[in-house]
Amino acid sequence: MGAEMLAAARAEALFVSTASVTDHLTRPEVTELIRTAVRAHHGTRGCAAEVAARYGEYPEVAQPRMRWALDTVHMLYPAHRADRPATVTHDLAA
Repeated sequence: MGAEMLAAARAEALFVSTASVTDHLTRPEVTELIRTAVRAHHGTRGCAAEVAARYGEYPEVAQPRMRWALDTVHMLYPAHRADRPATVTHDLAA
């Protein structure tokens, strides 16, 4: 799973978690909220389905909550160079 896909899955799980956008959460707290949400919704696909349902029912609330979830995930789980594909260079002179 690529870094952006992992961030999206984490954000979806955080979105459907019991956390409030006003909570000041630590990484261990967010990790536990994500785990609990994934279990409660029977996996990441279940979380994604719940996100879609909430967007359909309450789009005015869902959009800011997803922005918060994405911002939180990107802040607490920064992408590392090891997560990015390596660049292949070819020595044409060889």
